[in-house]
Amino acid sequence: MKCVISEQLKQRLPSGKFGVIRYHHIEVSDSPQMLRGRLELFQESLYIELQEKSIADIPEMVEWRRTFKQIGTDPSRYRPSSESLYRRIQKKSFIPPIHSAADINNFFSLYYKIPLGIYDLDRINGTVTLTIGTEQDEYIALNGRTVNFANKLVSKDERGPFGSPIVDSERTAVTRETKNALQIVYFLPSTPEETAKRQLQAIQTMFVQIHGGEADAQLFI
Repeated sequence: MKCVISEQLKQRLPSGKFGVIRYHHIEVSDSPQMLRGRLELFQESLYIELQEKSIADIPEMVEWRRTFKQIGTDPSRYRPSSESLYRRIQKKSFIPPIHSAADINNFFSLYYKIPLGIYDLDRINGTVTLTIGTEQDEYIALNGRTVNFANKLVSKDERGPFGSPIVDSERTAVTRETKNALQIVYFLPSTPEETAKRQLQAIQTMFVQIHGGEADAQLFI
């Protein structure tokens, strides 16, 4: 499966950095206690921290909001998924365990304060393009709502859009039956290349430790 960044996105966001990891022959299940415990403890720690600090003061959240505006997205109406997670925790609406793939995604999204997407690779057709959406680009999201992606960062295959740093689609959702997956990491544009590589490797290593299988990663800068 090939992945490309559109020229339109490169022009609108020249400093954008995106990581893509392909996983094969994995086993998705309940998360091991190690991951469940880390996710729970980390959320409790963040909750205490967020009682004394505004989300608007977190540099990573500020940068992703600025990035959304640069793309053409209103960040007050459509928030980066990482910010949405932080807002849930601030209200003590902790993210429950879902399954091992989703839980890893949520953990690293909270840890690095960036959006991540995880998709069933067998439900993706042809080349994946990261681009800026049009009025014709929309899908039914994981929250059951139809979302339009005009002037928003979106991932598309030959069938149309399926993922974004806002909310992902039902069509390519990972389940316990998933055997091959695609993970997209939306790095902060200011992240140094070597830091992005280290973060990408950390995500890949933990994912394979829990799910088995093989993986290969690619960084787009």
